[in-house]
Parts: sequence; structure tokens; C-alpha cells
Amino acid sequence: MDHVEIRNLKKVYRASGENEDVYAVNDITLTVPRGEFLAVMGASGSGKTTLLHLIAGLTASTEGSVTINGVCIDTLSDRKQTLFRRDHIGFVFQSFNLIPTLTAEENILLPVLAGGGHHIAKEKLRSALDQLLERLNLTGRRHHYPDAMSGGEQQRTAIARALLLDYAAETEGTLLLADEPTGNLDSANGEVICKLLRELCTERKHTMIVVTHEPAVARWADRVIRLKDGKIVEDIPADKLEA
Repeated sequence: MDHVEIRNLKKVYRASGENEDVYAVNDITLTVPRGEFLAVMGASGSGKTTLLHLIAGLTASTEGSVTINGVCIDTLSDRKQTLFRRDHIGFVFQSFNLIPTLTAEENILLPVLAGGGHHIAKEKLRSALDQLLERLNLTGRRHHYPDAMSGGEQQRTAIARALLLDYAAETEGTLLLADEPTGNLDSANGEVICKLLRELCTERKHTMIVVTHEPAVARWADRVIRLKDGKIVEDIPADKLEA
């Protein structure tokens, strides 16, 4: 079964004082097979982040549907959507969304504190935490608070948080949504992130949908779609992407 099925998806806003509707996402139909790494590109305001939020159920659609692993998330209650995201989707926000009063380690463990991972042994969770900290060059920052970390370190902490439960459970077929995951990283750390995402797709058949402005990131993907005015205007293999 296809991992993500998007059908005739629309998100329409009516600007205050305006008579015309604004289509942030305009009738998008898209299939993302299990294990695919999909990059979403486009100019600012093209609908990239809105599309990602619609897929995660963080924003309600105006029309259309999003089905993940056979579950139509549009039909779920708010509580069931929240639980579905916790158990089946990792989300890396562009704004990090770290809790300022928690250390890097505690922020990464938030999915556990929220009730996730109850089926995973504590030893495996601890091992996964240690592995992610080392792999993302954060071991020396595990006890630091966000305001004592650089933007790149905060970004890597957010990525570790999104991956923790899946990494510990060693499951297959998880969906990871990431909004500019390398936007605050230097080229070396950006490559570390891209390599990790690529390996998770290849080894565990994870599905990645990654919003990026950077062709260097998109080239790690299998496929690239480009948005303009809320519509898909290009859908190509990543190796056909122009510089």
C-alpha cells in the first residue's frame, strides 16, 4: 500500500478586507510510496510549509483528503490525530519548537514524556538517545538548554526528537516530515543530516517528505516536486534537478 495518498487537496484563506480567496494549496494530488525520499521545492509563499502541515494534520484542509498508511487523517478527531502523529509521524519544524526550560536531552525525550514509546524498553530508548546524540554531534550539548546552543545545534536537537521513538523501536515505514531541516546548518552538518535521512529511507523503508530551498539537499532525494502558487508545476527524478 502507498504510504501517503493526497487527493485534490486545497487550503483556501480569505484575507481580511479582501474579496478574493487565496489558495495556499490548490488542488494537489500526490502519491508518495513507502520508502521514498521526496523533496518539495518552490519560492517563498508557494505553499510548501502549508502542504507539510496539511499532511501532518496540523492544519485543516478546505477540501480533499490525506491518507497515511490507509488512515484518512481528515476524518480523525483532534485527539486521535494527535495520537496518530505521536505514533506514526516525525515532524521537524522550521522554528525548532524546543522547550526553553528543558535541556537538549530532555527535549529529545519529549515524545516519551508525552506517552509515546511505552512498548519500548528503557534500555533501548537510552541507547537510541545516545546514538542520535553521537551521530548528530550533540553529545557535548546533551545537558545544555536551547538558549545556550547555536541555531544549528537546536536544529539537530529537533531532528533527534523527531527520530527518537522510531530509532529506538527499529521500526520500518515511518513517515518523517521536515521543514528546511538543514536551514541552520553548515555544509558539513547538513550533509550528516541528509546522509542520515537517506540511510533511513534505504535501510528501514522510511518515507521522507522534506521541504528545502537547497538543490544540494534535494539531490539526496529520489524525487523532487516544485510548487508555484499552491500547485505542483514540476515532478521530476532528483537526478534531473538543475543547479
